[in-house]
Amino acid sequence: MSEQNEQAEQSVGEFTLAGPLTTAPPAGYSAPEPDEKWQLPGGSAHVFYGEHNQGIVRPVIIADGFNLGPSDLAWLYAGLDRDHPFLTELRRRGRDVILVGFAERAASIPDNARTATAAILRTIAERLGSTPLMTGGFSMGGLITRYALAEMERQRIDHQTAVYFSYDTPHRGAHIPVGLQAFSHFIPLPNDFARQMNSPAARQMLWRHYDPMTGESRVDPLRTEFLQRLAQLGDWPRIPRTLALANGRGDGTGLAVPPGETVLTTERIYPGTAFSAQAQGRDVTVAELKRRFPKAEKTITTSGFPELDGAPGGTLRSYGILADALKKAGAQVGLRHAEVCFVPSVSAVAVRDLDEQKDLYTAVDSLSPEDSDVDDFICSATTTAHTAVTEELATWLLDRLPD
Repeated sequence: MSEQNEQAEQSVGEFTLAGPLTTAPPAGYSAPEPDEKWQLPGGSAHVFYGEHNQGIVRPVIIADGFNLGPSDLAWLYAGLDRDHPFLTELRRRGRDVILVGFAERAASIPDNARTATAAILRTIAERLGSTPLMTGGFSMGGLITRYALAEMERQRIDHQTAVYFSYDTPHRGAHIPVGLQAFSHFIPLPNDFARQMNSPAARQMLWRHYDPMTGESRVDPLRTEFLQRLAQLGDWPRIPRTLALANGRGDGTGLAVPPGETVLTTERIYPGTAFSAQAQGRDVTVAELKRRFPKAEKTITTSGFPELDGAPGGTLRSYGILADALKKAGAQVGLRHAEVCFVPSVSAVAVRDLDEQKDLYTAVDSLSPEDSDVDDFICSATTTAHTAVTEELATWLLDRLPD
């Protein structure tokens, strides 16, 4: 029994935190076959012609987001079309869809921006006519294409993009609870969850990153370097009209996740381990980690954090995904809040940083458009899952396609 429990503890990290776009399509769903498949430096693309098009005529480039390992573009197509037929509607309107994937989604943003740049240049080379491009991405794909377009402008390369869009992209940072980040490294064997949490992309994207070597939660040096490089490029592409969409609400109403409340407990496997929702204050306990093989205990605390778990924003099943993995390993789980904020609304539409409680809970809808870094933005009327394609958000974006 002891050997079984030891193997169960070690197997828990065989998962990654992933949103709707990177989960398996429902049984019976199959994405259409692409009209073209491109091999690109550091990735690939699938091309789907618009209705009645015999080639690329009116292109829309969409970049994949963050996870561990290579993109699955069939899954990405399904994620963008199954709940609301966003890609189907694009193609019905005569738009050609170019889905861009990466050989390693957890690689650094500038590295994957080279793949996006290659996709943009090939699209221009193969396009029939002169209709300008719409270029952007979901989640980290929005950061990758933002960086690629800004870099192309800096290098005086004509990207021919009239509209840039980002869909629940963490422009000011994303949030994965520090206790969860720490737990990935508490698992006593190398595992996918820890690799995802310590990847270059995670370290560049997260507002605060848990350093497994020091036990500190801080702005990672890779994030600082990335933001400096982005600033040197002018921060944003200046030629296209820039759009941002948020899966979180814009009225300042957060999630019903009370700060300090226990959100997840586990027994049998990692017995006595418990996670708490992020609260304000100094030396706030966010996780009590315990394991038996080899025996260890660790208390994870934060200082000076706002109430991030319950902030207005696109949600991720951060605790729910871990709970599923624990149950699969044989644990008895007490789960109170499966979902917490992943990309705060103020980050997705680039209006505020995440450091202060008042900024994090800003009523974005009441702000002037000049408060945002982008030309136009929308927040969801209700809280929705990170990158979930809803009729409200998809219609707003479709109404802003370039002529």
